[in-house]
Amino acid sequence: MTPFSTLDSFVFLVYFVVVAAYGIWVYRRKKSTSGRASHDYFLAEGSLTWWAIGASLIASNISAEQFIGMSGSGYRIGMAIAVYELMAAATLIIVAVFFMPVYLKNHIYTMPQFLEQRYGKAVATTMALFWLGLYVVVNLTSILYLGALAISSIAGLNVFACMIFLAVFAAIITLGGMKVIGYTDVIQVLCLVVGGLVTTWIALDLVAKLGGGHGSVQGASELFKRAGEHFDMVLTRGNANYMDLPGLSTLIGGMWIVNLNYWGCNQYITQRALGADLPTARKGILFAAFLKLLMPVIVVLPGIAAYALDKSGALGDAMRQGGELNPDRAYPTLLALLPTGLKGVAFAALTAAVVASLAGKANSIATIFTLDIYKKNFNREASEQRMVWIGRVTVVVAMILAVVIAPMLGIDKKGGFQYIQEYTGFVSPGILAMFLLGFFWKKTTSAAAMFATVGGLVFSIVLKFLPGMMDLHFLAPIGFAVDNGAGVYEIPFLDRMLIVFLLVVAGMVLLSLSGNRSEAEAKRMVIDRRMFRVDGGFAVGSAIVCVLVAAVYIAWW
Repeated sequence: MTPFSTLDSFVFLVYFVVVAAYGIWVYRRKKSTSGRASHDYFLAEGSLTWWAIGASLIASNISAEQFIGMSGSGYRIGMAIAVYELMAAATLIIVAVFFMPVYLKNHIYTMPQFLEQRYGKAVATTMALFWLGLYVVVNLTSILYLGALAISSIAGLNVFACMIFLAVFAAIITLGGMKVIGYTDVIQVLCLVVGGLVTTWIALDLVAKLGGGHGSVQGASELFKRAGEHFDMVLTRGNANYMDLPGLSTLIGGMWIVNLNYWGCNQYITQRALGADLPTARKGILFAAFLKLLMPVIVVLPGIAAYALDKSGALGDAMRQGGELNPDRAYPTLLALLPTGLKGVAFAALTAAVVASLAGKANSIATIFTLDIYKKNFNREASEQRMVWIGRVTVVVAMILAVVIAPMLGIDKKGGFQYIQEYTGFVSPGILAMFLLGFFWKKTTSAAAMFATVGGLVFSIVLKFLPGMMDLHFLAPIGFAVDNGAGVYEIPFLDRMLIVFLLVVAGMVLLSLSGNRSEAEAKRMVIDRRMFRVDGGFAVGSAIVCVLVAAVYIAWW
């Protein structure tokens, strides 16, 4: 393994200086052309181009939980875990066609604002507080802590010091507002893609050497020979990882709920496009879909390569921690094998992913708190400058809270990717049902929406702990229960989300049909079928994305 050299440090320093300098330049250049200060700060209204929107979407999405957690899942499960990335590409098309027109036509700037306009203040305030808690306690902390762990393992620095560095770096970018985040994310994505591809190329070359060859092409061929079972895209019921990816449910069931909620109902993501016009927003989202197709190569393939290398004995005890196998060590182990100079590039890529995600999440926290909590409940007459100031204070407070509480949550023991999926999955079905019925069924009432908020969480908790209260083997024949290896039949996570979603929708329909809905409430949203029409270029691009996703599954079913 090569040590972190002076050259690596210099490469990383160049990255840091370029991002910081570009962010300052963007801030000063755009400041003179700003419109409303708050909308400019939180949304970069009219400032982001389609390529900046697309790059920012990916930079905000890809972070330590993908580089570390998904590479670890690649080691343990294989390419099947790439369903999160591939299905996201298809989901982005749906969001661009059906979700964005509704938001932009109704001048929606935050997700709680949509809920207030559609369902009323009680639902909006409840969900705003919930989202703030989820973003700080689950998302911000996991991104920060996992990123610090990864950087610490590569550079040999103290974990807490790495957390402070990442928090300060991200806060500086965030204080410039969404336009600075959006444009610096272009550099972040460039670093992420280049550094990620370099790591994959080196990993494949190392695999090629196991068979006496060299180069990434021969490495890919050797990888298929040594880890062919890791390229099954749809797992069978007998697979040890079926509980994580339950067969066809990954394609036609709960995975759609995961992705539609994340990409369509998530302030952290949709915020990038809410300040643009519809054609620009759609082009940016389509660009993000194409970038998504690269992610399995960058974050999953290295994990499979690490599996082949470890299986051959080439990694020694590097994949062990305390004498036990830890798949999440796959990516850091590969980075440690990179030659001098390239390690600095890969280190910059990982840092870029973490910082971009932290900045995006912090900005979303500031946006929801300032526009949906502070202005509506504490100071309705707040000036534009006051709201920007409150937003910046919120960013700093959120970062401090994340630094303080992250080490207490045991995130590294649970696995970062699984940690985030587990806790957001308890509420995703209810949130998605609330949004979809709010979009497309005018009879949906506020009472039904509140039921989705509470009922979705309750149903998820009950189904999570149901195996401890009763025997679920009777569900096995229809595919909704699997032996966990200890003789207990559990409902796979994704299947549980699908069941909860269907229960919530049924409850919302019954409540809406039995309740009274005022005429004023019925006029809150403007939805017209013509909003969902797309131009020829977008249609062709979307078709290409869908064909490429289908081709992967046809090739490695």
